[in-house]
Amino acid sequence: MLQVAVIYECFFSPHTFPLSVLELKIGQKLNEGKTKQIFELVDQPGLVLVQSKDQITAGNAVRKDQMEGKAAIANKTTSCVFKLLQESGIKTAFVKQQSDTAFIAAHCEMIPIEWVCRRVATGSFLKRNPGVKEGYRFSPLKMEMFFKDDANNDPQWSEEQILEAKFSLAGLTIGKCEVDIMNRSTVAIFEILEKSWATQNCTLVDMKIEFGVNVKTQEIVLADVIDNDSWRLWPAGDRSQQKDKQVYRDLKEVTPEAMQMVKRNFEWVSERVKLLLESQSRGRVVVLMGSTSDMAHCEKIKKACTSYGIPCILRVTSAHKGPDETLRIKAEYEGDGVPTVFVAVAGRSNGLGPVMSGNTAYPVINCPPLTPDWGAQDVWSSLRMPSGLGCSTILSPDAAAQFAAQIFGLTDHLVWCKLRASMLNTWVSLKVADKKLLAGNLISPQYKWN
Repeated sequence: MLQVAVIYECFFSPHTFPLSVLELKIGQKLNEGKTKQIFELVDQPGLVLVQSKDQITAGNAVRKDQMEGKAAIANKTTSCVFKLLQESGIKTAFVKQQSDTAFIAAHCEMIPIEWVCRRVATGSFLKRNPGVKEGYRFSPLKMEMFFKDDANNDPQWSEEQILEAKFSLAGLTIGKCEVDIMNRSTVAIFEILEKSWATQNCTLVDMKIEFGVNVKTQEIVLADVIDNDSWRLWPAGDRSQQKDKQVYRDLKEVTPEAMQMVKRNFEWVSERVKLLLESQSRGRVVVLMGSTSDMAHCEKIKKACTSYGIPCILRVTSAHKGPDETLRIKAEYEGDGVPTVFVAVAGRSNGLGPVMSGNTAYPVINCPPLTPDWGAQDVWSSLRMPSGLGCSTILSPDAAAQFAAQIFGLTDHLVWCKLRASMLNTWVSLKVADKKLLAGNLISPQYKWN
């Protein structure tokens, strides 16, 4: 085991050494790339320390320079991006930021493929696809894969090549199911970051990411880093304002002045990436129940709203027995300017939802707690509305909360990101379940081919 003091002497100077890293028992160096080093953590099996370097490269390190402060800038950017993705619900290797220049991550065996997702045609895509004009917009997104091989300039690979390679990492063989999951995950990750950068009036043009297999769970997770080396980012959709590493690639001559310009661009991104974690709007769900006997039903709505980061308030009121109080409560939430979705929970004859819908411009969702005896009849009081009313009816508490989240997601990117990640996770769970079922069928003694 390497001692901390040895690590210290190898790549830190006394005045820059992060004290938080000193507290860790750092083992052997597991890997080193152009811009980072990976160390095992002796006291934390299954975790590693990812240490960034003050190095910037281009063209598979054909161009290579030191940029003082880049390690801290890159680490700050990566940490914010991974926090955003994790809070959305994307599975990543990231655990926590440990210091200005390092973070802790799950130990992964890396899949040697770069997954590239493009919204706008530019860069190498134009060279490989002559005739396509720069700025062509891909809808749906364009996906490409590249095998990590610096000696051969990272050749583009097809899905068939990846499958034929039969990569086996941490006990997991990369087959069709795994490739499909990484494809679908790449698109979701891009869309989440695209939506988030749009709040800063920035166009995410394209992006490359890598996946690894968690050595403890054998799960495919987003790994490596996502920093300003990983994407093209154009403020206001204008390439002339680009803030990413392409500025460094385009330098005709690397001068101290030019490197300062590149550094300022990286700092600009690292400062604004923090804003992606902040909500651009606020909203709430107010659940009105006709009786406290409906509390369990309403608590399910509240729990689901909380999972989307939406505050949820529970109130009791009856539009039949106290219409004046119902309208007073309604007015209480209309007068403070906070966007609100009302959910009416009323069984038997539902007057609560229709009365609310007829007296507010805010969305109203009926979510009646149906009972086995009269449920089939009671639901019609929620479905058959008088003219001029527009409340929807959703029977599932979880689905009612999801619909409210979709409304807020139109203006709140953080809610939208959670919805997008939830879609991905549902798809992945079905894909994995199908793989397990198929494997079980193939080895089951009862399973026979006819």
